[in-house]
Amino acid sequence: MKTIKEGKTDLRRWYAVHTYAGYEDAVSRYLKQRVESLAMSDKIFNIIVPKEKNIKIKAGKRTTSEEKIYPGYVLVEMIMEPDSWYVVRNTPRVTGFVGSDSTSPTPLSYEEVESLKARMSGDEPKFKVDFRIGEMIRITDGPFKDYDGKISEVDEARGRVKVLVPVFGRDTAVELDSLQIKKI
Repeated sequence: MKTIKEGKTDLRRWYAVHTYAGYEDAVSRYLKQRVESLAMSDKIFNIIVPKEKNIKIKAGKRTTSEEKIYPGYVLVEMIMEPDSWYVVRNTPRVTGFVGSDSTSPTPLSYEEVESLKARMSGDEPKFKVDFRIGEMIRITDGPFKDYDGKISEVDEARGRVKVLVPVFGRDTAVELDSLQIKKI
């Protein structure tokens, strides 16, 4: 730990705080309110619930949703002192800091925090199409569910694939979302 002479900005570290599952956003709100009401903004700076955008198929439509990267955890950027530790530790629905000793928690590394921020800052989720032409697949959603087929085209930009499905003894081309199929 650095000395106070080097400046307070050098003492800022990110810590992982364990919360009750499902209460991460509530803990973030409570903690922000406590920081404001107890005038701790000079010791507790940022509170983040790590989330990322994901693409899902619901009722045949593509929807994007935010999902927590680490359910049950909130990240707090703070200067670790007894009073700031007390404010965070005694926030409703916080079970404690992550680390071997809960009274002197272990800060996250700079690399961990930067990779998490990069993962969170993805504006639009990318399509990850790892299928090749000629590959055999099984359809998992839609009117052709549980049919087997062969990929004839891959559109990575839109996340779509064309699949040849045998219907009444003839191959029929069906355009599907890449999330509606899986490899056999």
